[in-house]
Amino acid sequence: MLNDILIFGKIKEGDIKIFEKVFRQYYMPLCLYSSGITGRKDVAEEVVQDVFYNIWKERENIRILRSVKNYLYGAVKNQSLRYLETLSAHERYIENIYHNEQAANEPSPQEYLEYKELEQLINITLNKLPERRMQIFKMHRIEGKKYKEIAERFSISVKTVEAEMTKVYKILRREIEKLHL
Repeated sequence: MLNDILIFGKIKEGDIKIFEKVFRQYYMPLCLYSSGITGRKDVAEEVVQDVFYNIWKERENIRILRSVKNYLYGAVKNQSLRYLETLSAHERYIENIYHNEQAANEPSPQEYLEYKELEQLINITLNKLPERRMQIFKMHRIEGKKYKEIAERFSISVKTVEAEMTKVYKILRREIEKLHL
């Protein structure tokens, strides 16, 4: 213990060589210890580096009442536990945001009813279309086919496909406007 008091006395005075010796002696064992607490090697290394950085930065104010080893292990334990507390708070925060976004993305009962009503109107309107026009619309909007593919399938021009799609959109627009009047 007397040796530990002398070591910290030298560190307090700014003896970088003694500090480096302590760092080299305890760095790896402290990383293993912190890794056991945090479960992550990269975090453990950061925790131990922070502890040593803070010791050097606050060296003039540090009081050692026990061995260097006990002091370092205690400091690493506390820093590791602080990391876990911060991580836990961060995870709770993220989870809260996720749940709030989910709730915000869910439609209200009113929006759901309006959607269902609109969907029903579109289906009724599409079923009233001539067969070929309805097939062209479904191939493009539902199956994702290009106008050229549709034109080849029906042996018609691309302009005819465009004209048919324009007619469907006009009819749908007119029916939706009636709904909102």
